[in-house]
Amino acid sequence: MQFTHPDVTQRKIKEQKTAHMEQQKKQMLEALERSLGIVTTACNAVGIGRTTHYRWMKEDPEYKQAVKDIDNRTLDFAESHLHKLIKEGNPAATIFFLKTKGKARGYVERQEIEMAEKKPLSWFTGDDSTVS
Repeated sequence: MQFTHPDVTQRKIKEQKTAHMEQQKKQMLEALERSLGIVTTACNAVGIGRTTHYRWMKEDPEYKQAVKDIDNRTLDFAESHLHKLIKEGNPAATIFFLKTKGKARGYVERQEIEMAEKKPLSWFTGDDSTVS
């Protein structure tokens, strides 16, 4: 019978756990890609909790960067779909684009408030209605 030192056994267990976690991270990244970055959907597909995903994001810079890359690809996908809708003449898509990307050219939605009586705002006045 061969004796295995406890330290060797513990090291093997730790290596197996690390390999399993790395496999789960890989599966999670694939699931995020398929779900267009929706964390809950990806976590459910892989069988891990959301807290695990966010812990990995906090502790593993490479995993965090991979998730950011997926988010950017998802955004690119959505933008390309928006551009397609604009080319097809979709007015809602055009308006949305101009409100978000055309602000510098004045395409912003503003609300104008008209006051019937020109009075100082209450937080600028004292008890005697004089400006403090």
